[in-house]
Amino acid sequence: MAVLPSDEFQRPVVVLTAFGHPTAISTAMEAYMFLVDFPPSRQDAIHKVTANACLATVSGEIATDTARGLFASWAERNGILAPDVAAFVPNGRNGSHGVA
Repeated sequence: MAVLPSDEFQRPVVVLTAFGHPTAISTAMEAYMFLVDFPPSRQDAIHKVTANACLATVSGEIATDTARGLFASWAERNGILAPDVAAFVPNGRNGSHGVA
């Protein structure tokens, strides 16, 4: 029995769901399921391409990074990509206020 490659993203894609609640999408299958559940009235050609890419990643046909990038781009285009929190968190090198 062949083992399929992992569909886990290196970093989750955080999307905003109902009432702005952040949800981390960690795998291509989670992304695919999110896309399937997206309101049909808001699905377009880019949505379909993204869903197909996520499904192809699960079966090992395309790279996980490709599906993650497409999903993140699709989420941004639809206004549901959460801001990258890591960009706002101090890394400890510059003191507590961002300046040493």
